[in-house]
Amino acid sequence: MPSVNFVLPHWLYWSGLLIFPLVAMYLSRRSMPSGEQGYSYGVAYFVWLVGGFLGLHRLYLRNSWGLVFWPLFALILYASAVEREARVLHSDAVAELAVVESSIARKEKSITKSEATIAKTTERLETVAPGDRSVKRLERRILKEQEKIKRNRTSIEDTRNEVPVLQKISAEAEATRERWDSFALYSLILIAALLALDLFLIPSLLKKAAQQLKDNPEPVLEKEDLGDDREAAGKGLAGLLDRISLFTGEYVAFWSVIAVFVYYYEVVVRYVFNSPTNWAHESMFLMFGMQYLIAGSYAMLTESHVRVDIFYAKMSRRGKAGVDLLTSVFFFIFAGTLLVTGLIFSMDAIGQNEVSFTEWAVHYWPVKCVIVVGSLLLIFQGLSTVLKDIAILAGPSEKEGAV
Repeated sequence: MPSVNFVLPHWLYWSGLLIFPLVAMYLSRRSMPSGEQGYSYGVAYFVWLVGGFLGLHRLYLRNSWGLVFWPLFALILYASAVEREARVLHSDAVAELAVVESSIARKEKSITKSEATIAKTTERLETVAPGDRSVKRLERRILKEQEKIKRNRTSIEDTRNEVPVLQKISAEAEATRERWDSFALYSLILIAALLALDLFLIPSLLKKAAQQLKDNPEPVLEKEDLGDDREAAGKGLAGLLDRISLFTGEYVAFWSVIAVFVYYYEVVVRYVFNSPTNWAHESMFLMFGMQYLIAGSYAMLTESHVRVDIFYAKMSRRGKAGVDLLTSVFFFIFAGTLLVTGLIFSMDAIGQNEVSFTEWAVHYWPVKCVIVVGSLLLIFQGLSTVLKDIAILAGPSEKEGAV
């Protein structure tokens, strides 16, 4: 299979985080009326785009020919696995060949050195008188170097015997990789051809599916009413701050959908094209960090933060408001510290033009500026909570209200 070398541009990453939630919020509000059944061109083409290689668009439209895509894609997965193993074998064999060649060169160099030592020692031996004490020492040195040459030549011979075996392993692995690469490529071309054909056949498939649904309607599923978070919004200035939290919370919630697409892409290029990426993981953990910061005010508004409320839960509404006012001091200390720290971090990142340590090298200053945004949203929501608590304490008691 051909490798995929796509790297997400920085401008596309940041613009996607800004624009995608707005589009998703608009589309989510255009839901089908309750109880109505049917298919849509938008969903059909969307499934064709993201899951067409498995024929999911045809299965969505009740067409069993979508199963034809499964063995083709299974062949690609199997070929990819075989290619991966063959590439490892080829790489290991090439590495071992390099080690063998280095070992042979090192031993040949040692032999040359030993031969030079023998020649030099022999010349010196010829100049020494027969009865000199150094004769035996020089003769021992010559014997030692001769034995060393013999060992190195034997080792070189044994090592050279490994070369044909390693070359054979390397050649077979490369041939296997090329063969299965061809199978995978043919399957990919066939899937692409089928997808191109279905691009024009989807309208007719959708009409047939709609007619089948009309002739055999499915039972209508009742949806559980989960309530509306907008009911938690107050009135006046507090209500305005609450609606800011509601909007930002819904806005960043759609970032989770982006993660589905990115990790979906990562799985495909990793296991189908053997081209894993770094930017997919880095972009997503940065995104989730920003989502955590921005969604803090929304979680505070909807009381989604974890807290221990053994005594608090049993208090009256006015009692809870009083406790919230007293403990809000600690909240604003925390939020203010987060704001100041975030300002310091973001200014440092802007001044130093800080980027990540990976080859993606994305700028960190937008991420650190989100610390400031998230802390401001928390402070705004804290002010909204304080205003509502004051209104509860200043208003009539529960008993007076009941009367």
